[in-house]
Amino acid sequence: MIVILKENAPKEQVKALLAEFEAQNLTIHYSKGERSTLFGLVGDTAHIDMEKVLANDVVADVRRISEPYKAANRRMHPEDTIVEVCGRKIGAGYFSVIAGPCSVESQSQMEMVAESVKASGAAFLRGGAFKPRTSPYSFQGLEVEGLKLLSAAKKATGLPIVTEIMSENQLDEFEDVDIIQVGARNMQNFRLLKELGHCRKPILLKRGLANTIEELLMSAEYILAGGNSQVIFCERGIRTFETCIRNNLDISAIPVLKRQSHLPVIVDPSHAAGNTWMIQSLSRAAIAAGADGLMIEVHNNPPAALCDGAQSLDMPQFAALMTDLKRRVEFEGLELQG
Repeated sequence: MIVILKENAPKEQVKALLAEFEAQNLTIHYSKGERSTLFGLVGDTAHIDMEKVLANDVVADVRRISEPYKAANRRMHPEDTIVEVCGRKIGAGYFSVIAGPCSVESQSQMEMVAESVKASGAAFLRGGAFKPRTSPYSFQGLEVEGLKLLSAAKKATGLPIVTEIMSENQLDEFEDVDIIQVGARNMQNFRLLKELGHCRKPILLKRGLANTIEELLMSAEYILAGGNSQVIFCERGIRTFETCIRNNLDISAIPVLKRQSHLPVIVDPSHAAGNTWMIQSLSRAAIAAGADGLMIEVHNNPPAALCDGAQSLDMPQFAALMTDLKRRVEFEGLELQG
């Protein structure tokens, strides 16, 4: 339920109304925008008498939200959410590029890639320490040692780090991680999502291989319901009948998510394409569709990569891509972070 307040409503009366809702065990999302101020009520609102609330002197309108996701809903929070990490912003006109290898392999690799992507204009460093793989015989990542190498690369370059978590039991190990990534396979790991709702780190939530947009929104709702408002959506392509590409990048998901939710949306063209020659085109399309950022795989030696080398740009390719993207980001009136 949304309660829209009148302009210049007396503060004491607004506080009294807020206390009345809190006494009913409701979670209140207070949103003050340029054009309106509202309370978003989350919880059991079925018993609330809308006419009684509307009769309050400070209330301009009362509306019920029919969608199952409440806190993630743009009607609950009309202004775009900005997620800020180490002075870098994502959302509401701020555009960020996250870059790095699919998997952390060695200290020399991470140092080399981190320095290179930073010089090219990336705002964040990505790298997989824990790797969920289809085959149990594939490289599973360096795990805790990989986290240490990411932290070392962060200290050397100043780039905040983004890496994927596998279980709610790993949160203590992720103390030095700046943005915790929830991978496509864990999008509906509800125990993990609940725990991430209690932490105070930004969460990069990837869309599942075959999940709907509403299911993605509901996964974000689990995190938001726990009190963590720093959620970033990541569209990385969905599985269809098409075999020419790894995953179908759902460009239409970007404007839909931006219309339905206030949370930032970034795009991972590397996992969608499965090869390097499509990444530039998909990145351009993502910017044109309204994305708030990109996550791109970069490796110092893609043919020798232990994971997803075919879709990883080498360092000169990434530098050339960033030169192209900077012009397009500027044309769209966005502020490139980095």
